[in-house]
Amino acid sequence: MNIIDLFLQAGLLVKCVMLLLLIFSVMSWAIIFQRTKILGKATKQIEQFDNSFWAADDLNVLFDKAKFNKEDISGTEHIFYSGFKEFSRLYQINPNMAESALDGASRSMRLAMNRELDILELRIPFLGTVGSISPYIGLFGTVWGIMNAFISLGSAKQATLQMVAPGIAEALIATAIGLFAAIPAVLAYNRLSLSVNRIEQSYLNFIDEFSAILQRQAVAVRK
Repeated sequence: MNIIDLFLQAGLLVKCVMLLLLIFSVMSWAIIFQRTKILGKATKQIEQFDNSFWAADDLNVLFDKAKFNKEDISGTEHIFYSGFKEFSRLYQINPNMAESALDGASRSMRLAMNRELDILELRIPFLGTVGSISPYIGLFGTVWGIMNAFISLGSAKQATLQMVAPGIAEALIATAIGLFAAIPAVLAYNRLSLSVNRIEQSYLNFIDEFSAILQRQAVAVRK
């Protein structure tokens, strides 16, 4: 007997469990490929903007470029645009309140960072959920299948291993599929979460560095 035969001969509930786990597996792999691509693009964008930022002689030029493409910017460039825009607005209102302008820029950058992280983390928690519940769903299918196998065995006049073995094998397939869905989901969840944490740290480092630059510029203007 092969796996397909075992699936076809399983009970209705066990079949539903197997199908649910297969759906979880397919959805998990789709999320893994999608998030890996998006996080890789975000990491590349950080490197590209960092090079442009530190090579720029005038941040106003960089801001104007971001403003022109504000519908398409993301990541560090979005954080820069939000912070510089808020700082310029508040500083023009009251040049003597540079600290207030810096606080406003910092808050604006952190809000922009949170929005970027929400986009990057989208659907990743689903992988953690699949990794946590799939083995238990598979185990439920296994217990149910074995229970039915022994009930059938109890009604037989002559109990043999040959009679109960197919039913137990069908039930154990549910556990195997549960592990098949859970293991890649857990590994991907940990790896993708680590990537998001690294990107978040890059955003925080940029916010601190850019805030220091704005503070130096504000002090220089007052002098």
